[in-house]
Amino acid sequence: MSSIPFVDLSLQHAQIAEEVEDGFAEVLATGDFIGGKAVAAFEQEYAELVGARACVGVANGTDALELALRAVGVGPGDEVVLPANTFIATAEAVLRAGATPVLVDVDDDALLLDPSAMQEALTSRTRAVIPVDLYGQVAPFEQLPATLAERGIAVVEDGAQSQGAARHGKAAGTFGIAAATSFYPGKNLGAYGDAGAVVTDDETLAQRVRLLGAHGSAVKYQHSVVGFNSRLDTLQAVVLRAKLRRLRRWNAERRAAAATYGELLADAEGLRTPTTLPGNEHVWHLYVVRVPRRDAVLQLLQSEGVGAGVHYPVPVHLTAAMADLGYGAGRFPVTEKAAGEILSLPIFPGITRPQQERVVDVLLGALRRDVA
Repeated sequence: MSSIPFVDLSLQHAQIAEEVEDGFAEVLATGDFIGGKAVAAFEQEYAELVGARACVGVANGTDALELALRAVGVGPGDEVVLPANTFIATAEAVLRAGATPVLVDVDDDALLLDPSAMQEALTSRTRAVIPVDLYGQVAPFEQLPATLAERGIAVVEDGAQSQGAARHGKAAGTFGIAAATSFYPGKNLGAYGDAGAVVTDDETLAQRVRLLGAHGSAVKYQHSVVGFNSRLDTLQAVVLRAKLRRLRRWNAERRAAAATYGELLADAEGLRTPTTLPGNEHVWHLYVVRVPRRDAVLQLLQSEGVGAGVHYPVPVHLTAAMADLGYGAGRFPVTEKAAGEILSLPIFPGITRPQQERVVDVLLGALRRDVA
């Protein structure tokens, strides 16, 4: 059998190619490149999917987080609490807003934010918290302190990996005053390049995000605040609209693939399968198992043509870029232990059962081998 990619975006493209070609042709014919009608249409359609009043398209997911933080008033001197087990962009956005990231550990099952750890990290300088929806499921927002708003602490959801997910029937993207998401190509809803969005029920906040992402200008050449340039490209909006129409079906295919992995790995020894929190409707952006001797197992998988990956091999606080935060090894034991065990298996809409069976055969063979 041929190699199995970690994600096969060509399968999605084949389903939308004609629609995208027609949409691109319209944009090229009209010169509607910046702030085009496809952008406005996508913003409305994505807001409707999430169940939010407003969506503001931006250039990428990191900008979305920064803009959301700045729009709720985060700035120099403030602290923002976030989980240590996340992509570095979550912490980068805090730093770019001028604030200090305060990291906390995660639970040992779903590897999501530990609400008790977050509560202990709150101080008089805390201006926001960022629970991260990781791997395709929503963080336990309802376990956050009920007094956050009274204390002037904003909840900003990092929903970069949870498009279409839900918790207790409530859609991802609606758990905070604002949510940021990424449409990086490999996401459940991915563009053909970088793109992102902020969603919110607060129309005033949405207007501020749009203002900040347009050089602080609501009227051309009039700049009321210092902003920067972060806009959703019209061509990317064409792609996202086409994919959005298929997102529910593609997420259903991901759930079916996750169920197949669960069946095939049910009796596997020396391996931990993913945990879905009660009440979560998972969309399986990633299917992450935990194995011993992970790096050796990963090398064997890749040598056999199985495109596995690791999300993420180095915790945020142990990266060189975040050394100034002052966290040393051993500070977040759950995150650090998981970083040496987690292994992301191929999962994407259209993956076949034979492909998954081969992934599992190679994985179990690697675990049985003396790879220590």
